Amino acid sequence: MKRPHVLASAAVSIDGFLDDDTPTRLVLSGPADLDRVDAERAGVDAILVGAGTVRADDPRLLVRSPRRRADRVARGLGPSPLRVVLSAGALDPRARVFAEGRELADTVVVAGTPDEVLGRLAEHGVVRLMVEGGAAVHRDFLAAGVVDELQLAVAPRLVGAGPRFTGAPGHAHLLETRRVGGDVLLRYRLGDADERWLAEACTLAERCPPSPSAFSVGCVVVAEDGTVLATGYSRRDHVLDHAEEAALRDVDPADPRLPGATMYTSLEPCGQRASRPVTCAQHILDAGIGRVVMAWREPPTFVGVPSGAARLADAGVTVVERPELTDLARRPNRHR
Repeated sequence: MKRPHVLASAAVSIDGFLDDDTPTRLVLSGPADLDRVDAERAGVDAILVGAGTVRADDPRLLVRSPRRRADRVARGLGPSPLRVVLSAGALDPRARVFAEGRELADTVVVAGTPDEVLGRLAEHGVVRLMVEGGAAVHRDFLAAGVVDELQLAVAPRLVGAGPRFTGAPGHAHLLETRRVGGDVLLRYRLGDADERWLAEACTLAERCPPSPSAFSVGCVVVAEDGTVLATGYSRRDHVLDHAEEAALRDVDPADPRLPGATMYTSLEPCGQRASRPVTCAQHILDAGIGRVVMAWREPPTFVGVPSGAARLADAGVTVVERPELTDLARRPNRHR
């Protein structure tokens, strides 16, 4: 089934609670993490919460930053993502998610299992979905095995009682640990190794400065033991940069791990190029990388007949295509 890429996001206490057991909402995240979450909201197509969250917290579910709203509009998106409420019952129409911010984002109410909800959202063009809770929604989406990325902000406090963050996600791969103000961000990806790293490459493509004459592409180079050797994205250091060359620029060419490494790239590495003399396919061959996993075949938009994958395969490189991630790779290229 075609479905959106799902990012589950929550703030928890050290002892795993999402809130306390008092009638007043406990805000666990500090200002820096709230700003980080706002940036994540700006990068998705829809934000989903359950009816319990609407009744207890009365959120607006909007991108707060005017700059981020303007950036979304410049990319051809609405100022704020679609607001989705998961509910099978009646909700107060005066809730802020319905009554406020109508000029910035629409709101829809959906019911059903996680699979059913994701299927409906995919039909409406949602490619990246952010699930913000509450506890039952997180548990159900994790148990259904439809969460692709999990971001937990751990706040430095003990709560003791209240709704807990729980689920049954199977194995989650820790991708990043980072201090955000007074909190600690734990970022996980789920799924098989190729799916995890290719989705990460697609997410990196969202960072690319927009260009009318080039694709937005993300890239991750991963050693055989799972160590990330480098990451890159288009126009990262220079307006002419391709993602693959930006990533390989950060790797020692003599690194003995390169022959056993896999390059994950959201778009087929270029086999023809007008902007610079060396193609990405040649950069990969020069680095000695033996395996490439890609999400999207390059369309003939800027060159005649793209041939990067064929050139790599002819040179003995194993090329794997994961078309189920094509929509995620195309998302930052919607203007194409």
